[in-house]
Formats: sequence, structure tokens, C-alpha cells
Amino acid sequence: MKRIVIALGGNALQEAGKPATAESQLEVVEKTSEYIADIIESGYDVVLAHGNGPQVGMINLAMEFSANKGGNTPFMPFPECGAMTQGYIGYHLQQAIQHELKNRGINKECATVVTQVVVDEKDPGFQHPTKPVGSFYTKEEAEKIAEEKGFIFVEDAGRGYRRVVPSPIPKRIVELNVVDQLVRAGDIVITVGGGGIPVVETEDGLRGVAAVIDKDRASSLLAQDVRADRLIILTAVDAVCINFNKPDQKELSSMTIADCEKYIAEGQFAPGSMLPKVESCMEFVKNNDHGGTALITSLARAADALEGKTGTVITR
Repeated sequence: MKRIVIALGGNALQEAGKPATAESQLEVVEKTSEYIADIIESGYDVVLAHGNGPQVGMINLAMEFSANKGGNTPFMPFPECGAMTQGYIGYHLQQAIQHELKNRGINKECATVVTQVVVDEKDPGFQHPTKPVGSFYTKEEAEKIAEEKGFIFVEDAGRGYRRVVPSPIPKRIVELNVVDQLVRAGDIVITVGGGGIPVVETEDGLRGVAAVIDKDRASSLLAQDVRADRLIILTAVDAVCINFNKPDQKELSSMTIADCEKYIAEGQFAPGSMLPKVESCMEFVKNNDHGGTALITSLARAADALEGKTGTVITR
């Protein structure tokens, strides 16, 4: 049976333009589970990863608001906020998937693994934090918090100042053996949620750090480590395009590594959008020693893409 790692994009968890509430998320996830069940029913062993951008922002904002207003809620470090999102997003996904599989008569278990991912404390990303998180503050408020807590703030599009955190490269999945055991048993595993909880290795053990790991890069590492046959990155479009949003826009049904490098050099893929997805796929294909391929497509067309009807396949 073929093994695939699926990286769920934000549209699999939240409807665009709607608040990141638990109720709205559960509604979207119920539909997402139908698409995932279609793939499982087709005969694939599935490992799921997901993002957590709006959700971790919501938790971080709520904790900050209460702490800053003198409430009883203590300030919550960023790694702990990430762990919270893994728990409640995983709960929604596994509940919806279990329900859908039961309705189809498919006897499989589904579980979430709260996952730590080791990063290098000397990663250049720690010297240049770029990922905005949490609340907007005035300059004076930001300077006061920076002095008290050592946070770094930047001005964000004229809306105020926001804390920024690093986005280091993932190096090792701590709970990999547990994930691998569940996958080998034929279970559906939800792991490296939000890219994983970033931790660094110290003499005293692992220590959480304030950072955000790109979920597509973490999914690529996961797919390599569990020896997946295919990495699927789901996003808002059916296929990768060049000349995106231009009159001569063109969908690509396939790309080799050389094609990817050429298009990246041309600046075809946006840094905050398609570029990390393509780079993550390249990394998986390059480091896969048994002919594995990667696929970028939309959630709604994922089953069709696996049959070659749509999507962009990346090959060595």
C-alpha cells in the first residue's frame, strides 16, 4: 500500500474571510474529512500535517490581552501556544475523519501526536525574525514590552507594531518513532501541526523556542523520514502556475527539479506563498531514494490529482 504525507493548507481549516473560531473551523474540517476519506478509501496510508497561523495568533492574542489587562491568565510562551493549536486542531481533524470513515465502513484508527521539531539554535533565521504574531501595539507599548520581555517588534503596514519571531529550518522530528509505529500499524496520524513545536537541544534536554517552522518544510522532512511514496501539498489552487495572475498565466502539469530551479531563478513563485511549497517538494524529491514524487494541488481536487487529472507533479 502506498504511503503519502498530506500537508493541509489554511483553506482546509478555515473559510477565507471568516474569524478563526472553533465553531467555524469544525464546520470546514467536516468537509475536509470527506476529501481525506476519499484518498484513504482509494487505498493509501495517510499521514496528515497542517498549518496553524490564524489559530496560534488567536491563542497568543487572547493570552496577551488577558495578561496585559491584569487578568488571572498568566503570560503564555509561544511554544506552548503552538502546542495548544496542535491539540485542538488535531482533535477536530481526528474526530471528523473518524466519523467519516465510520460512515464508509472503513476500520482505521486516527490519532494526533503532539510533535516537537528540533531546530538549530544557530540557524540564521534567529538573527533575522520575520514572522509577525500576536497583537498590534503603539510604538510606546512595543518599546515597553520589548524592554520587559526582550521581544523584537516591527512596524506592520502602518497598523502598529507587532512582535516578530524567527522561522528556522526543521532538522529532526522528536516523536518520529512514535509516528512511524502508528503509520506501520495502518493508522492515520496527524503530526507536525503548525510545522511542529520548535525546540533546541541543550545539555539539559530539549527547550522550546519562540519561532514558527514552515509547515510545508516540516511536512517535507516528515515525508522523507517515514519513507513516503508521495508528498502532497494542498493549497488554494488546482496546480502551480507560471506568470500567475497575468494574461499569459499557464498551469504546469509537471516539473522536474531543473524546471523548478529555472522558475525560481525567474522569480515565478511568491516568497510567502508558492515558493516554500515548491522548495519543500524539491527537497523531498531530491532526498527520496525510492522514486518518490511530490504533488501540489487543491484540497477539493486532491483525489483527482492522485489519478493524474489535475495538479502539478514534481519529479527528479
